[in-house]
Amino acid sequence: MIHYTAMTSAAAALERLCDPDAEVSAHYLIAGDGTLWQLVAEEMRAWHAGAGNWQGRDDVNSRSIGIELDNTGRHAFSEPQMATLETLLRAVMARWSIPASGVIGHSDMAPARKDDPGARFDWRRLALQGLAIWPDGLGFPCDFDVDAARFGYPQEAQEDVLAAFRARFRPWGHGPLCDADRGIMANLAQRFGVDRAQNTA
Repeated sequence: MIHYTAMTSAAAALERLCDPDAEVSAHYLIAGDGTLWQLVAEEMRAWHAGAGNWQGRDDVNSRSIGIELDNTGRHAFSEPQMATLETLLRAVMARWSIPASGVIGHSDMAPARKDDPGARFDWRRLALQGLAIWPDGLGFPCDFDVDAARFGYPQEAQEDVLAAFRARFRPWGHGPLCDADRGIMANLAQRFGVDRAQNTA
């Protein structure tokens, strides 16, 4: 699972993630310059996800590996940071047999309360390397909520799910739900529906 830290620096994020009183942790932190820290062993639970679910599974902390990216959410993710993330994802996915569809963002499993890694994160770049997924066209536009649930989103308010979906797959999209949203969601549900769910990163 990919996050942004929403903090002023990697040093500040590192201090918080290592503070027991903060009651938050992640397996990895990647600085803007590409520096990588492993904070929790992959086989151990880290407290990075919080309440939510993905593809009908809750207790996401027990089912995922959390990767924090030093970013406020208001600026682009740097090239060194993305390169380190790509190397890390390849290794984690290989170790745990995680498919590209199992790499998600924090907002995917908690759209009502989280928006990271946000619309500035380049999911398509990862997808082109087999490290995430991307729509390959439009499915038959049907019921957005049904297709969103089948794809994996929690059954929450449509505006929250739509915002999380657009941040990841249509960051240029605005306004009310439209057929482009429905078509892309249908494509994702048909190709990566919950009936095909496996491990999650």
